[in-house]
Amino acid sequence: MITGAASGIGRSLARRLSRLGSPVAIADVDETGLKETAAGLRGKVLTRVLDVSDAAEQRKFADEVRDWLPAPLAAVFNNAGVALSSTVLDGDPADENWLHDINFHGVVNGTKAFLPILVEQNEGVVVNTSSVFGLAGMPYQSAYCAAKFAVRGFTDSLRQELRGTGVSAVNVHPGGIKTNIVRNGRMRQDPDGEERGKDEIAASFDKIAMTTPDKAAQIIHRGVEQGKARILVGPDAYFFDTLMRVAPTHYFDVLARFMRSGSQRGQ
Repeated sequence: MITGAASGIGRSLARRLSRLGSPVAIADVDETGLKETAAGLRGKVLTRVLDVSDAAEQRKFADEVRDWLPAPLAAVFNNAGVALSSTVLDGDPADENWLHDINFHGVVNGTKAFLPILVEQNEGVVVNTSSVFGLAGMPYQSAYCAAKFAVRGFTDSLRQELRGTGVSAVNVHPGGIKTNIVRNGRMRQDPDGEERGKDEIAASFDKIAMTTPDKAAQIIHRGVEQGKARILVGPDAYFFDTLMRVAPTHYFDVLARFMRSGSQRGQ
């Protein structure tokens, strides 16, 4: 089962798993994108237009999947997510609630809806998408970081609760992935402190994003197959992880110098 399957990592995961012979149940709030994903799949597929922030709808979808599955449920990918850029001082609570309802509560809802199936069969894995911004706090990303840190803590706690069972829980921390998350997000403040529009910000993100969705899906799938508890996606994710270990309170100073150096080399 994969949420956020209308595009990006979710679509690539669906394509990869379907190509390998797995039936896939895919969900997204974007009906058009979801149909496009389904049309590109080779095997058995169940689609559901779904707002992941709606816990009742998630439970209904879980019941549908349980009845539809021709085999045990192997994995639940709670992948749906949105982006927001704003300051703490001027942030709109409505924007922040919108993001948290999807990025955190959507993960919790999906986990709670599908976990009973996995526990009953005593096998399977819950794969929750956090972020490199679930490893480090970044300016203009307080709401996003808070949600992704929450996903990380929630999934780590779940993993401990599942010890001794056949069910596991995995945190995924993607770095910059070439998706439309920035283009489809809410940009109230330029992350670089400039006055760029959303299209300019999205174009800038595309330039620095280091990993394609297909590559991300490959890394995530392999990590799950290898039984990893935490999956870092992309070289920038490994950079962030190392930086947080080496300079846990001064990482942004190091990162800022690194970015300035890269900018000067490119001139």
